[in-house]
This record gives sequence, structure tokens and C-alpha cells, in this order.
Amino acid sequence: MPGRFITFEGGEGVGKTTQIRLLANRLREKAGVEVVVTREPGGSARAESLRELILSGAAEKYGPFAEAVLFNMARADHIAELIMPSLKAGKFVLCDRFMDSTRVYQGVSGDLDPAVVQGLEQVAVGKTVPDLTLVLDIDAKTAMERAGARRGKALADRFEKEALGIQSSRRRAFRQLPDDYPDRCVLIDANGEAEAIAERIWTVIASRLFSPDMLAGDDAMARLDKAVAELASTGADH
Repeated sequence: MPGRFITFEGGEGVGKTTQIRLLANRLREKAGVEVVVTREPGGSARAESLRELILSGAAEKYGPFAEAVLFNMARADHIAELIMPSLKAGKFVLCDRFMDSTRVYQGVSGDLDPAVVQGLEQVAVGKTVPDLTLVLDIDAKTAMERAGARRGKALADRFEKEALGIQSSRRRAFRQLPDDYPDRCVLIDANGEAEAIAERIWTVIASRLFSPDMLAGDDAMARLDKAVAELASTGADH
């Protein structure tokens, strides 16, 4: 498929939403690329209904297996209704969470059998594996403080409410992803100003989607912007 599928992963409060917005704007404005921004759970009408059920905590009492099934039900619909059509149309899809969050939250944190996680993933995801997964990383305590500030007076959702120790174990699991899947996953230092983090992400996209020599010289980013636009217009193989 001619589109590109990029997912953002990490614990609560690491800044995924902000970075997705900044990357989407850069791709649209500087490279002329059509971009679809989406999220999980969610992204399609049925998946959004399941999102409400999951994040309210209604499924928590049934355990991590039930939650994993619900996530993958939502994911299958999301892929069929939004992700696949967008990629086939040559668009870049930027998704806030995807299969790696289920691996971490229900698999590692929920202690769900890896074979079960993998089986559900194979059914729901199939070959729709991201081209690139950016794992945003900051200290769990700092991330939770950010999440709390963003939430304000609203109640914490199903996953935000969990203790710092659980959040720290999830951080370790997310940090392991680039070691386990180096061809797909990249760890991004999410400390500092949003614009500085955005530059780190843009450089990774350059190095992963384009040749290394495109990063050389003072006009590297300008040439990269042009190359991204050319990639979108020519429809390179997905």
C-alpha cells in the first residue's frame, strides 16, 4: 500500500497527543502529505463505543483477558474502517497507541500469557503492522504529574489511576520494545520542550524512511520535506 503507518507508544502522560499533532502539521504544511490522526481504543464508531466501556473501568473486573479481547475487537474494526482505507489511499496514518499497548498493558502489566496476546493480535492486526513505532519515554513519576495536570479536576481513567509502581513497570516494558523490534520501534527521549522532541522525531522519520545521505548538509530538512512529498505522490510500496 502507498500509505505510511506510524504509531506512538508510551505510558500515561508522555506527550503522545502533542507530538502527533506537531508531526501531522509538519507533514501537511511542509511536505503536502495527507495525514489521518487517530487513536486507540477508538478511531471508528464501534471502536469508540468500546473505548468508553474500557476506559470507564467497566471491563476491569473481568480481568486482562477480557480487556485484551475488547481492545482487539476495537482494533480490528479500526483497521477495517479507517486505517486500511487510508493507507490504500496513500495517506500517512498517525495513531496514538496500537498493538504494543496491549502487549504492555494486558500482556506484561496484566500478566496475560504471551501466546494469548499474540494469538489475539494475529487475528485483529494480521499484516497491518506499523511501518514505524515511536516509543516516547520519560520518568514515570514525571509522566503521571503531567497526566494529572492535563486531566485537571476530571477523574482518572482506568489506566491513569493505577499506582506509580505499575506505571514504572510499564515504562520498563515500553523501553524494551526497541530492543525486541529494532526494525520497527525507536525510543524517543520525551524530556524537554515539545519542539525539541518534535525535532528528534522528525530526524528518526528521516533516518527510517529515507536514505542516510538525506540528513547531510544544512538543507537536510528541506530536502527531506520534499522527499516526503514525493513519496506520497508516487505511492511507494507499503
